[in-house]
Amino acid sequence: MLSEFATCPGLFYATSAQDGILSRIRIPGGIISSQQCRAIADIAEQHGGGYMDVTNRANLQIREICTGINAEVLKYLQDMGLGSRNPVVDHIRNIMTSPTAGIDPQELIDTRPFVQSWDNYIAAHPALSALSAKFSICFDGGGIIRVCDRLNDIAIAAVLFDGNIYFRLYLSVGEKGQPPSDMGILLLPKECLPVLAALADVYLAHSNTTSQRRLRLLELLNTLGYENYLQEVKQRLPFSLLYSETREDLTPQPPSLQGEGKYQHIGIHPQRQQGLFYIGVVLPLGRLESKQIRGLADLATKYGSGSLRLTPWQNLLLTDIPQQWVGDVQNEIAFLGLDFSATNIKSALVACSGIKGCAASATDTKGHALALAKYLETRVTLEHPVNIHFSGCEKSCAQHSKSDITLLGVSIEADNETVEGYHVYVGDNKQKFGRELYKYVTFAELPTLIEQMLQVYKIQRLNSNESFGEFTNRYAIAQLHQLFNNNPKSKI
Repeated sequence: MLSEFATCPGLFYATSAQDGILSRIRIPGGIISSQQCRAIADIAEQHGGGYMDVTNRANLQIREICTGINAEVLKYLQDMGLGSRNPVVDHIRNIMTSPTAGIDPQELIDTRPFVQSWDNYIAAHPALSALSAKFSICFDGGGIIRVCDRLNDIAIAAVLFDGNIYFRLYLSVGEKGQPPSDMGILLLPKECLPVLAALADVYLAHSNTTSQRRLRLLELLNTLGYENYLQEVKQRLPFSLLYSETREDLTPQPPSLQGEGKYQHIGIHPQRQQGLFYIGVVLPLGRLESKQIRGLADLATKYGSGSLRLTPWQNLLLTDIPQQWVGDVQNEIAFLGLDFSATNIKSALVACSGIKGCAASATDTKGHALALAKYLETRVTLEHPVNIHFSGCEKSCAQHSKSDITLLGVSIEADNETVEGYHVYVGDNKQKFGRELYKYVTFAELPTLIEQMLQVYKIQRLNSNESFGEFTNRYAIAQLHQLFNNNPKSKI
């Protein structure tokens, strides 16, 4: 057991939650085989609540475990390729990449080999067990579905420069909660692994490995200064780093917060491989029942390449489907009780575990999110996803990036009783959740308020491509109150 990491769930150590023991399985790059899916479904049924959750790093979580998973089962999962082959480094955060790596028609380079190489490096170097459990790395191949704006300690994003493919280096510096910042450094593909190793080595050289709380990379970079940190990195490298301060000659650029590729993976899309398609499946709040993941695994085996891809947006992809079978797979997905439409309100609906799974939560976020979706699906038609994020407390575990609408759970005293409610935030600014629009909205009032906000957005937006977040950013809060009729039951 790695008790010092108990606050960050893993496979090889138990973490207590409100609804039982929680186990998190790292899935590097989010790619999981049909056989692995079936194994996890078995574990969820035998030891947990009979379901699994996809996280915002494309991990899988099994909840409601009554008794710890024994060593024999852990060894079985390890032999199946689930979890690191070296348990002492399994706490390190999952390696993120685009779920369409290798199949995206517009990507500059397939990042899957980089994910595998870094995962192998971690497993082969047990000294990296001293890294913070939140040490996070992302590889972006420069395609349609971008991930380089997600919150990570380190991001390496493919760009085209002078006709050659490089990776641009981003590090987490400055304010907590901000996407990683461009370091103005271009890396050749072969230089990525040595640079990551040097970045980790400098981190360890300045870390107090005897402390139970490991210093975050952001904190170290802010303390040392990123220039000084990079100077130590360069001293560990057998080659010089290429600096490029100009961005005009670099393409593509990282997407904005409301980036155009954020939810384009949902639905049916052609792959770069001629005649093959992938289908992005909506998972309500990232949850899959055991029978559903078995059914999807069967579809991947029968029609595809025998694997599924989990996404950082808590959905999944079925890939490598020949065109003639796409209709059959669509029907099978519907039979499993799932959907593949980006216009489904649940496609961008996110919620933490809520009061049933976490003692820190003030509200039943998952129950409320599903109730809101049921209310809206017959009242509002969306052409594009609107990202609505339910967070039961300030920690924002389910989604660290900004959303179109954030609903922060609070307790409200009304008529001598305590009821569950939310503060409502919209758009993007330097505040963690966005701009505060309403305070202390009870859940009973919330569905009609959100409906009203979405209907006004559809009428007042500049065009069909303007996101809800972009729409609200055009107005001051007072103007938004006027547009939304300043919901009289809400206190500002």
